[in-house]
Amino acid sequence: MSDDFENVESTASLTFPQQTSALRVNGHVLIKGNPCKIKNMTSSKTGKHGHAKWVITGIDVFTGKKHELVSPSTHNLEVPVIKRTEYILTDIQEDGYVALMTDDGDMKEDCKLPEDDTAKELKAAFDDGK
Repeated sequence: MSDDFENVESTASLTFPQQTSALRVNGHVLIKGNPCKIKNMTSSKTGKHGHAKWVITGIDVFTGKKHELVSPSTHNLEVPVIKRTEYILTDIQEDGYVALMTDDGDMKEDCKLPEDDTAKELKAAFDDGK
């Protein structure tokens, strides 16, 4: 036997199954492999094959693109596990990197602001002490 195997730790799944009819607007779902926030859900009546269908419209959380999905109400869809972390902005460096602090007091200094109007507004508000 070879000793070339790496030891890796098992982690929790990044998604979990949920029945289509249990999804809600402002929730999240994977549409074509993209994590999306649900903006609209409409249902159709049961057809000759016996299943009501849901039309789900979602916005990709990373790109902002609109995606649409049609699924029977009794089928399971993959829902991404979302973990939201809030940080306190402690400093903005000249090179655009920011210093962020967690609730535990841990520092995160590897994030860089994008070069757009939102970043300029954030810099101005930080300089004003807001």
